Parts: sequence; C-alpha cells; structure tokens
Amino acid sequence: MAFSNDQVSKEETEKIIKLARKALEIPGDFVEMGCYKGDTSLLLAEIIRGSGKKLWIYDSFEGLPEKGEMDESVLGVNFKKGELSVTKREVKKRFLKAGLPVPVITKGWFSELAPTDLPENIAFAFLDGDFYESIRDSLRLVLPKMAKNGILVVHDYTNPALPGVKNAVDEVREDFKDIKVVLL
Repeated sequence: MAFSNDQVSKEETEKIIKLARKALEIPGDFVEMGCYKGDTSLLLAEIIRGSGKKLWIYDSFEGLPEKGEMDESVLGVNFKKGELSVTKREVKKRFLKAGLPVPVITKGWFSELAPTDLPENIAFAFLDGDFYESIRDSLRLVLPKMAKNGILVVHDYTNPALPGVKNAVDEVREDFKDIKVVLL
C-alpha cells in the first residue's frame, strides 16, 4: 500500500496496517474518529476491501476545536482552533480517485454524535482527535460498541505536545476490558 500520511509516522502507519489486518478476523466494522484528509481512512478502506466490512469515518471538517485546559502544553502551541481543516467533499474525492468504496462519512463534532451514529459492532477503531474532549467523546462512543477482542488504536497518546489525549485515555483505562488497546 503506497499511501502517504503527513500526520501519522511511517512506523505508526505500519503498526496500524498490521493491527487492521488482524482485525479482519474480528466481527464488526472499522471506525476512524478524526480523519482529516483521509490518509489513514484510505489505508483502512484498502485493507477491508472485499471483506464485507464497512468503514465509518467521522470528522468536524472544520479543523481542530478550541483547546481545553487539559490540552495545554508549551510544546503544543502550534495546535490552534481551525487548523487541519479539510472539507468532506475533498475526502470523498480522494476515495473516488483511489478507486476505493466511499465510506460512511459523518460530519460533526464528536460531542454532538449519538451512539446510533456509529455501527453496532466495531472490530477496529482508530481515534485521532488530538485533544482531551475529542478523545474523551470518541471513547464514550466507541468503547460500548467494541467487539470482544476488538482493536482500539489511540493516536498521540505519547505526544507531549498533546497531553489531553493521554489524560482522556487514562481516565477510562478500567473500561478497556476484552479489547486490545494500542497507544501510539
């Protein structure tokens, strides 16, 4: 797979590919919360092609939200409201250009989504919300729907510029029962 990604490192991308392939054996669909331009979404779509699984992607398509106090970091001064904005149309166009099935694309802030906006059973979830509230809201939506032995990947957990991600994950660690959690 020769997709580029300017937000996820090569090593992280390789790990995501390996985990997503493993998740093909698990009942349920694939979910990405925070798709930006759709780089990782394209990878996931290629992996599930022909498997009968669906890809569901979610983004505000308005860029980053306002930072909360849990997100403050001297290293994260460059992460500003509105940054990383892309349109839903641009993401859809990338799927068409790649010859991949267009996923279920939902526009909205994660705090505005209801459980019914997600698939009933999730085999693989990739959370890339960058900030505390985005990851907290993603976890609130995804965790109850994760399949037994499902795979949950949270991006930026180890990124000191985005401390809110680690804070949100650490608050719900006890809810990680019967799933594999990978923190990048």
